[in-house]
Amino acid sequence: MPPEQMQLTMDRLKTHFRIADQAEIAIEIDPRTFTPEMATTLGRSGFNRASIGVQTFDLGVQQAINRVQSFEATEASVRLLRSNGVRAINFDLIYGLPGQTVQSCLQTVEQALVPRPDRLAVFGYAHVPSFKPHQRKIDGAALPDSEMRFAQSRAIAEALVGAGYVEIGLDHFALPDDPLAKASANGRLHRNFQGYTTDEAEVLIGLGASSIGRMPQGFVQNEVRLPEYERLVRQCRLPVARGYRFAGEDQLRAAIIERLMCDQHVDLGAVCQGFGADPAKLLAATPLESMIADGLVEREGARLSVTRHARPLVRSIAAAFDAHLSENDRHSRAI
Repeated sequence: MPPEQMQLTMDRLKTHFRIADQAEIAIEIDPRTFTPEMATTLGRSGFNRASIGVQTFDLGVQQAINRVQSFEATEASVRLLRSNGVRAINFDLIYGLPGQTVQSCLQTVEQALVPRPDRLAVFGYAHVPSFKPHQRKIDGAALPDSEMRFAQSRAIAEALVGAGYVEIGLDHFALPDDPLAKASANGRLHRNFQGYTTDEAEVLIGLGASSIGRMPQGFVQNEVRLPEYERLVRQCRLPVARGYRFAGEDQLRAAIIERLMCDQHVDLGAVCQGFGADPAKLLAATPLESMIADGLVEREGARLSVTRHARPLVRSIAAAFDAHLSENDRHSRAI
């Protein structure tokens, strides 16, 4: 998107929506194509946070995934953003890439800390060539095994915590004075399709092809195919392709899962009380007993806590409360 089109988009949004003075306006950018003109436009349009995909600074790994992006280009983008008023910076790092090692992960972290981003998200690479055709170019034999992936993820986490970052939920890290860290410390952290957030709104409106929105009643997803999305919009019709209405215990279970993912603990009694549910009955319908026996979860009455060493597995622990997952889904790769 050229700067002029970005400016037009933001002008249109401000025409139709009242943007709060304290609103966080964020964008994801690619340093390989980022320009001074776009940086100026972002600052003029009110953007105050940018997320930069770093993945890795290891040149060999970058070549293996066909994404060569120098540290210098990344650092230059950060300088451009900050000089134009986009002060809050996020970095995305990935482990489990072909040819990646613990040492190369730590070297990437060392370089990533130079510009001192406010937040870092650290994700495990998911190799699904049947679903993402471009991944067929990646040599699956060069991918680290599960043990090595775990070692990489823990090494990155320990390095970031050692550098003064707070570990937030799963895969996220933030400086202590960042709003995400403060929300986590106060038990006010939330999680939606964009990941962890300080936003407490019950409504998330997705604009654009394929975007997903959440209402108090359920989920909606826009048309994925761009031509069809455009056709519906030109006809002044909502471009919604499908939706799901909450039913039964959906909202109760979602609330429990969110607290586990955000806080690493949940008071089932308190949550169930808000929905008129019986915590004992809910617990009996989950496979948590085996997790407690394995030392992944501690239980005190109706209060559940993820043990410190099991924190990387919190997604699998939370999945015990998801009634829509199959057994295979519950035990999918967590690291």
